[in-house]
Amino acid sequence: MDETIHVAVGVVVRSDGKILIARRPRHQHMGGYWEFPGGKVEAGESVQQALCRELREEVAIAVCTLQPLVAIRHAYREKIVLLDTWQVTAFSGQAVGREGQEIAWVALQALDQYRFPEANRGMIDALKTARQGSLDSGQGRQSGRL
Repeated sequence: MDETIHVAVGVVVRSDGKILIARRPRHQHMGGYWEFPGGKVEAGESVQQALCRELREEVAIAVCTLQPLVAIRHAYREKIVLLDTWQVTAFSGQAVGREGQEIAWVALQALDQYRFPEANRGMIDALKTARQGSLDSGQGRQSGRL
């Protein structure tokens, strides 16, 4: 278990504050669990490029604005993953499960009602902290437009 798999993850937040999640297909690792969309960073791609590609391929949206949220390294029995997580705060298109996966728009407070892989817990905690910080300060963190 030497190789770390670098994964770009998008926490997509709609204008009403709801967050996009997708259910992993049963035949995949952690099948049936919910996750934030994303996928492997390919050779020669930046994390941002990989995230834009994956969100277009998986859920048919184009990223307009994103900002870093958290990076989490997690060791499963069979592999190590680096989950490079970005908050997507503006996008175009209508999200659909292009790979047959179930998707849902969920309120931040309701995320705890869904079964996520253990490694995603840190993402959810970071999102709650970031969203609370935005509310407390009356503004969001610095973001990047694509």
